Amino acid sequence: MPGMFNKTLRPARIARWCACATLLFAFVAAANAQTIHVDASKPSNTIDPAVALGAGIDRIGYGAADKLYVQPTIDQVLAAGWQMVSYRQNTELHMEAWHWNPAGTWSEPSGQGGQGSGYFTGSTELGTPIRHSYGYPLPHRGVTRDDGTDTDGYSRLDDGDLDTYWKSNPYLTEKYTGENDALHPQWVFMDFLTNQDIDAIRVAWAEPYATNYVVQYWTGDDPIKHPTLGVWQSFPHGVVTNGKGGTAVLKLSDMPMTVRWVRILMTQSSNTCDTHGSADPRNCVGYAIRELYAGTVSPDGKFHDLMRHVPEQDQTPTYCSSVDPWHTAADLDERAGDQVGFDLFYTGGYTRGLPAMIPIAMIYATPEDSAAEIAYIEKRGYPIAYVEMGEEPDGHYMPPEDYAAMYVQWAAALHKVDPKLKLGGPIFTGQNKDIETWADDKGRTSWTGRFIDYLKAHGKLGDLAFFSFEHYPFEPCKVEWSSLYDEANLVTHIADVWRQDGVPPEVPLFITESNLSWNQSEAFVDTFGALWLADYVGAFLSNGGAGVSYFHYLPLGVGRGCNGSEGTFGMFSADRDLKIQQNLSQYFASQLINLEWIQPGNKPHKLFLSKSDVWDPAGHNLVTSYATLRPDGQWALMIVNKDQENAHAVKIQFDDGSGGAAKVFTGSVDRVTFGSEQYQWHPGGQYGGKADPDGPAAKSTISGAGAATEYTLPKASVTVLRGNISAGKK
Repeated sequence: MPGMFNKTLRPARIARWCACATLLFAFVAAANAQTIHVDASKPSNTIDPAVALGAGIDRIGYGAADKLYVQPTIDQVLAAGWQMVSYRQNTELHMEAWHWNPAGTWSEPSGQGGQGSGYFTGSTELGTPIRHSYGYPLPHRGVTRDDGTDTDGYSRLDDGDLDTYWKSNPYLTEKYTGENDALHPQWVFMDFLTNQDIDAIRVAWAEPYATNYVVQYWTGDDPIKHPTLGVWQSFPHGVVTNGKGGTAVLKLSDMPMTVRWVRILMTQSSNTCDTHGSADPRNCVGYAIRELYAGTVSPDGKFHDLMRHVPEQDQTPTYCSSVDPWHTAADLDERAGDQVGFDLFYTGGYTRGLPAMIPIAMIYATPEDSAAEIAYIEKRGYPIAYVEMGEEPDGHYMPPEDYAAMYVQWAAALHKVDPKLKLGGPIFTGQNKDIETWADDKGRTSWTGRFIDYLKAHGKLGDLAFFSFEHYPFEPCKVEWSSLYDEANLVTHIADVWRQDGVPPEVPLFITESNLSWNQSEAFVDTFGALWLADYVGAFLSNGGAGVSYFHYLPLGVGRGCNGSEGTFGMFSADRDLKIQQNLSQYFASQLINLEWIQPGNKPHKLFLSKSDVWDPAGHNLVTSYATLRPDGQWALMIVNKDQENAHAVKIQFDDGSGGAAKVFTGSVDRVTFGSEQYQWHPGGQYGGKADPDGPAAKSTISGAGAATEYTLPKASVTVLRGNISAGKK
């Protein structure tokens, strides 16, 4: 219509044109009816709800266990419907040794004034039931901060104290791996935060020291965040092949070079004993450094240091490949939080008596202690479903070959206790793409690919009974409503990545810890959190995932999070004594998933792929759906309408591949809906916010369903439709 939008266009004409356009849009929409198509020809997955739908119990605040393990709270938590519990191990995130049993033996019982020091092994004796367990910060750490939650310690590499030192993990040496130390090089590096002119380094070695090492600089942007966008390049005079220990000053180049990151890569040890003596062979392998200095040497031979040496986070940040788990009784830090004791964990009521997924500390532990943990649990008769090995090695910047070498050692020790144990890992931090690390000598950068290759090369791939990782898809403080459109693709994509990296198709994939981000915010407690949870669980399980663990199972209360907003990782608001005040959005979503979509129990469910043709003009699929054939013979469809402004009416077809007419829901159909009409979050107030209305989900029955039936999906909602299907009549 040329000239339609000219200056003389009158308001009445505009109104008539808009009305016509609206009618035209409605006509087109009717002609292209919105439909959900279920591919009922073959299941995409089969799940056992008792295993597939779980939740995680993590470290809790000091004294919190006695407040949380009370029957009214237990009953309300269990009403969410989650089943297998995944015990989360938090001590390794804080670079601590975990005493899963406070009773046990030290490798140096007379150390620390008779209290004990060295390497601790928990007792397998069935004494007083264990209600609490705690972490012991490691005194030989070399990391200022890492990608876990560790921001409260500091590195001994530049703490300004020559009586302290970093030491590498003894279990990564030839004595324990059976491989040449050069195959598991250990490293430390410094981050000067900005480019600096460097031409010299001074290393105050401890025992054991490196006899062969090389000093390098990073050529790219950031070796941690972008490990494939650069290489470690040796300084012109950075190679040492006959180191003698002591305090060594090394002139790295003839002229200062502008660099930000400096690394010492160690490949051969003196194998001399550290300050703890020669009685324990673990004291006499690996590498140890008292203090690091880097800067320039002036023509008069004076060393000018650029590093900041303080025993706090404000020191020059340093990183290391591993840490010796040696510690003392005096290192106990109860106030950092309570890893619930195994006896309380298993008998307190939250596990429902089901087998649980249990962690063993590996990165900062010993095989003997981990084996003792499993022996203790089995002596008590507590059921173990799976055993997770370590905690977030990628977050500790651990090379995949090092993690794999320890995995093999721990697997051997655990299988001596029980050959039937199902072991797995690596328990990655929440990632949406392949985890990459510095290229090896073959140019390989995939962490998972190299981990799998190591197990294969050593004939130990059979020790990987499952592959586990965490899922926190959205960056904190950057969650928008449009983030919902991405979730289904994000969670299915990352599962595909692990398979492409070489995880065998017969090895099940578990997400053992999950929520929408790794920092709480109002998005968790708003309807957004409910829609995300349903979409995430449905997408992962429908596309082949073996199980998920919602995080966090126990009430945490609402607290300050991103951008000052209030939120929680839990399903409830709570007072200071952790008494539940309200059910929150993810609680209601949990019930829809576990009690409405899935038939409670442990009978197998067949899942089927489905898709809708409900799109917005920007190309976002506004309606996602997940279908299951339940043991009771009913079909259940969980449907997420992510349109926060509009309801959508859809027809539903089940295509069984027979070539005949599609089947539809017929007869009586149960309908359960939860969304913005049932729940509204209001921030602020006594408990950090309040929901009003606060559920429950709306339940109704649709009678006489057939091929012509349209099902209304309210705006911003999760709906479960459940009934029988057949070739319906209009």
